[in-house]
Amino acid sequence: MSRSSRAALLLALPSALLLTLVAVRWSPLLTLDEDIARTTHRWAVRDRGLTQAFRVLTDWVWDPVTMRLLCAGVALWLVWRRAAWWTALWLLVTCAVAAVVQQAVKAGVGRPRPVWPDPVDSARFAAFPSGHAMTATVVCGLLLWLIREHGVRGPRWYGAVAVALVSVLGVGLTRVWLGVHWFSDVLGGWLFGAVVVAGAVQVHGRGSKVRP
Repeated sequence: MSRSSRAALLLALPSALLLTLVAVRWSPLLTLDEDIARTTHRWAVRDRGLTQAFRVLTDWVWDPVTMRLLCAGVALWLVWRRAAWWTALWLLVTCAVAAVVQQAVKAGVGRPRPVWPDPVDSARFAAFPSGHAMTATVVCGLLLWLIREHGVRGPRWYGAVAVALVSVLGVGLTRVWLGVHWFSDVLGGWLFGAVVVAGAVQVHGRGSKVRP
C-alpha cells in the first residue's frame, strides 16, 4: 500500500466517525459545539473591528471562489510554462470533485447552522462540513504537494507551508468566530479536505504511470 493510500485510509476513519456523530446528534459533541459557539459569538459581538476584518478575510481572501480561481490560475501556468496537461486537468477535476462531495454531504446531513438573536454574519446551505474549511484544505494541500514535487525546498518551502497553515487554520477560525459554523463543521471540512487531497495524490501517481 502506498503512502498516499495509507494516509487516505487513516484520514477517512476519523472523517467517518465525525460524520456519524454529527448525523446522530451525539450529545457531548453538540454541547462542546454550543459552548464554543456561545463564547466566540460573545467575543465577535464585542469586538466589531476584528469581526469586520474576519469578514473581509472569509469573504474575499479565503472564500471558496477565490481558492478555486487560484487553482485555475495554477492550472493555466502548468499548461503554459510546463505543458503539464495531465497535472492541470487533475488539479481542476480534484477541486470540482471536492465541491461535489462537500455539497452532497451537506445535503445528506442537513445540519442547521447556529442561530443568533444578534448575528454578525450570515451564510447559506447546510452547516456540515464547512465549505470554506474544506476548500482551503484541498487547495492548499494540492498546491503544497505540487510545490514539493517541483523541487521547492528551503525557505521558500517553509514559507509556502506557513501561508497554507495560516490560510487553513485561519479560515476555520473566521467561520466559527462569525457564528456561521459549529466547530465540528470546521473540523469536518479539514478532515474531508485532507481525505480528498490524499486520494488525489494517489490518483495523480497512477495517472502519471499509465500516460503515454
